[in-house]
Amino acid sequence: MPVEQQRRDVKRGRPEPRQRERDLEGKMLRLPVRKHQEGPPPIDREITVAEGITVKELSEKLGIKANLVIKKLVERKVFATINQSLDAKLAEEIARAFGASTNKVSYEEEAIQEVEQAEEAADLVRRAPVVTVMGHVDHGKTSLLDAIRSADVAAHEAGGITQHIGAYHVVKNGRKIVFIDTPGHEAFTRMRARGAKVTDVVVLVVAADDGVMPQTREAINHAKAAGVPIVVAINKIDRPDAQPDRIKQQLTESGLLAEDWGGDTVMVPVSAKTQTNIDLLLEMILLVADMQDLKANPSRPAMGNVLEAQLDRGRGPVATVLVRNGTLRVGDFFICGSVFGKVRAMFDDRGAPIKEAEPSTPVEVLGLDSLPDVGDTFQVVTDTAKAKQIVIYREAKAREQAMSKGSRITLDRLHEQLKEGETKELNVILKTDVGGTAEVLTDTLTKLSNDKVKIRVLSTGVGAITESDVLLASASDAIIVGFNVRPERSATALAEQEKVDIRLHTIIYELSDEIKKAMSGMLEPVHKEVYRGRAEVRETFRITKVGTVAGCMVLDGVITRDSQVRLLRDNIVVHTGKIDSLKRFKNDASEVKSGFECGIGIANFNDVKLGDIIEAFVIERVAGELF
Repeated sequence: MPVEQQRRDVKRGRPEPRQRERDLEGKMLRLPVRKHQEGPPPIDREITVAEGITVKELSEKLGIKANLVIKKLVERKVFATINQSLDAKLAEEIARAFGASTNKVSYEEEAIQEVEQAEEAADLVRRAPVVTVMGHVDHGKTSLLDAIRSADVAAHEAGGITQHIGAYHVVKNGRKIVFIDTPGHEAFTRMRARGAKVTDVVVLVVAADDGVMPQTREAINHAKAAGVPIVVAINKIDRPDAQPDRIKQQLTESGLLAEDWGGDTVMVPVSAKTQTNIDLLLEMILLVADMQDLKANPSRPAMGNVLEAQLDRGRGPVATVLVRNGTLRVGDFFICGSVFGKVRAMFDDRGAPIKEAEPSTPVEVLGLDSLPDVGDTFQVVTDTAKAKQIVIYREAKAREQAMSKGSRITLDRLHEQLKEGETKELNVILKTDVGGTAEVLTDTLTKLSNDKVKIRVLSTGVGAITESDVLLASASDAIIVGFNVRPERSATALAEQEKVDIRLHTIIYELSDEIKKAMSGMLEPVHKEVYRGRAEVRETFRITKVGTVAGCMVLDGVITRDSQVRLLRDNIVVHTGKIDSLKRFKNDASEVKSGFECGIGIANFNDVKLGDIIEAFVIERVAGELF
């Protein structure tokens, strides 16, 4: 404004422009405030709110402009952009403010709903039944599977117990049947429960010479809870003391009445050893599956469940996935819990590479960013940007939860501990070869806590025991438990230096027994393993009538002729046995020291590969000691 105009305004008694603005602000501030705020409008519609919903998506579902949603957020002191993810509770409050009730679903559930709405009955085709084999320890589940698929798995299991979930398929009368072999030991209750959730038929294996055991009843309860039909395989009928009728009588007490006794449960007497009635069992499984009318749509995006996850040094994170519906193809993008990835390669249950997997197919998938949790839903996505956003949201939520769990000790907590008496805490760091075992072992160890000793599992992981594990154990005064894995050499040296106790096991009940004895102060004299040395396989030689001999370089320590050896591949135990032959050039040697080359033959084992590590040790009997 020109200076002359301002002067004229002042002469006429008008206030200056700035003064006018100040007066206007003052009037607005002095406006009367409404005492009673209006309540939310009545509910007139329902919307579904998926986790990590953005402001834009919420506005579209509510049928209003995004700036109105942003305005409501600002009123709640939340400053969000149009593409920002909202917490489910906050999204619910905003929707209520606009007169809508919400129905919370996960991202996967929302994606499935959209596909199912577009699906037509003509797209559905018959799919193969997924069968879970359950039963008590040593009742012959794995042997029965061997008889079905003619492969020897039981011989490779430690202590003859199945330690992981395995999935295999067989073909009968031109139709496929998929088997999931769940471990039978009671420590694997949760793993077995998960097996029952993805299954269509449960085959309950009961030994004819033994009877119904606690785990048998447990398996029946799991199957009934999941609403899955049961086919009973009465195994070991070739034994002279077999009593199939007594088994039927015992199963009647658990609510399973045989068909030939007027009930509706199919019971087939079989023998895994002599392969009696195996074909009849398969036919019965197909008959029970047909009654359920199992169908799937191969043309939709694939969805399934993670049965197992492990870290492979050469291939990275690897997941065993059971495709439940749709077709999984190489190149598909997928979301799996808080893991996003792209299918780079797939392998079937026999290890052969495949390009696509139809419904009811177990496959090993490569291309994950990190390890998923066992039991997670595996969902192929078309909107990759949205899927990545969901993964980031889930990771942030998981981080928040982890931080809230790690609470420090307070004076109140210390006072409570003192009131309880001499309560000690045993901190454990757990490393296993596969993810499912880690979860089950955590549960098993936590349940061992009593009034005097509380067991806390500080961290669990998959893969070899590393230096960082030892440092964590040292800082938190913990012991390290390794299951089917070995410590790296540098980690072993650091553990000796820091006086950290590393316990290594391959059978679950031995681990729980050892900890129980240590807690009760009754640890008996134990057989302690003394490390001798390790050698790296540089070359392999096939020799007639001898087998495979490994040309090795001794990396440290000494390899002696009387040692026991452990073959490590990617720090995971492949075989434990004895040295059959130890040679320097063509001469037999009693020992070979560090830095020298030698030839090592392992008794009854030929599957030696380049890069494997042969670790030598001896077992000594020493007095027991508390952790």
